[in-house]
Amino acid sequence: MTNQQGTQQDAPQRSQSNSTFLFAELAWLPTGWQHNVLFEIVEGHFAQVTANTTPVDGAQHLQGPVLPTLANVHSHAFQRVMAGMAEVSLNPDDSFWSWRDLMYKIVGRLSPQQVHVIATQLYIDMLKAGYTQVGEFHYLHHDPSGQPYRDPAEMAHQLLNAADSSGIGMTLLPALYSYAGFGGQAPNQGQARFIHSSDSYLQLQQQLASELKRAEFSEKFSGTHAHSRHRLGICFHSLRAVNQQQIQEVLAALDHHGQPIHIHIAEQQKEVTDCLNWSQQRPVEWLHNHIGLNDRWCLIHATHLSHNEIQMIADSGAAVGLCPTTEANLGDGIFPGVEFTQAGGRWSIGSDSHVCLSATEELRLLEYSQRLRDQQRNRLYSQSQNHVGDHLYTQALNGGNQACGIQLGLSVGCRADLMVLDSTHPLLMASQTPDLINRWLFACHDNLIKDVFVAGKQCIADGHHALEDHSRREFAEIIKQVIV
Repeated sequence: MTNQQGTQQDAPQRSQSNSTFLFAELAWLPTGWQHNVLFEIVEGHFAQVTANTTPVDGAQHLQGPVLPTLANVHSHAFQRVMAGMAEVSLNPDDSFWSWRDLMYKIVGRLSPQQVHVIATQLYIDMLKAGYTQVGEFHYLHHDPSGQPYRDPAEMAHQLLNAADSSGIGMTLLPALYSYAGFGGQAPNQGQARFIHSSDSYLQLQQQLASELKRAEFSEKFSGTHAHSRHRLGICFHSLRAVNQQQIQEVLAALDHHGQPIHIHIAEQQKEVTDCLNWSQQRPVEWLHNHIGLNDRWCLIHATHLSHNEIQMIADSGAAVGLCPTTEANLGDGIFPGVEFTQAGGRWSIGSDSHVCLSATEELRLLEYSQRLRDQQRNRLYSQSQNHVGDHLYTQALNGGNQACGIQLGLSVGCRADLMVLDSTHPLLMASQTPDLINRWLFACHDNLIKDVFVAGKQCIADGHHALEDHSRREFAEIIKQVIV
């Protein structure tokens, strides 16, 4: 029999009292599709993954093809409440910037409790979509007047509590946001709830790091493993919202533990033009030349890149965080995916403003946008993997792990996250095994994810979450309160 890496191994040890077992007739391991796979889980991680074997007594049988789950690397949870509200033409020149004005109005109405309800429902929906880690790009810090809450981390706590309630893992990315535009322009009233100085931002980071460390320590004795799903990263909202000194001060103080570093960059043509006017350099070019990039960085959107910037990112090992449905919704533009792939670039996916909560739709739209631009088919693939769906899924998995500082995958040592597809769908039922992911990504428009496990615990069973009925009712009430 073969293990996860494809080497020979003896029959697995099956006597550990603290182990749980899952058995799949078909699972997509790093070596490809394998049959009769036994997963041994200890303390929320895969201890053994054995193919071509038999189930042990008490193993839970998974009814359908099993895939690794993904990280959703870019989320603004509060924006879910306004999804679909900006699809009314009020200006012949509607753009991201007019959409932002509506977002600011919604921001001014949200309480911490409302954010908790929104995030809880959002994270349940993410789990149903096969996302088991969320990169929460968090900049809604303060009260509506811009004053810190009595607990400066109040909003962050609401997001973490929502993640705990739903069962999803979180890479929390508190964002430093100080200015309205390049050159240190004073923030406007709509941005009041976002603003931190470097000092107050570092204090927030220190508080959250201490709290997460204490929570993980206590869980070693309780066995809950809830906060062990969570990570803390460094985040700058954008180059227009911070200055060089702030970036350098924050990195000098915090960048000691290999945590992810996220930033919005080059999303809009106006942003690129403004950066050129300010510095005579394009955004990624400026960041590369003045700060430096490495594999800790995740560049969100990076839609508008020169050839040199593409090579800069690829050579640095940084990941790009793509959000195709939001980028399409906002009219951002088309990411140069083919050239970036040919340069060896790494990318991941996120749902950003949450007009869509489907990993399959994000990946499908990413590929289709390249086809529409190039007027050719099958654009994103590699020499080693010419199945487009398999290539897309592999890139999203590996890039998401890098961007969120985690390790997902059906492999020993990874967190025991997985999802099960509905094999009764005729397109899957009749497919040859090598075509399963292509069929699922490109031909199945219903959500075929039946079951989802996080750290060995089942969060989605037959398409349902235990909290979904109550959560949906609460979320509907929040929409009525906020959208007026």
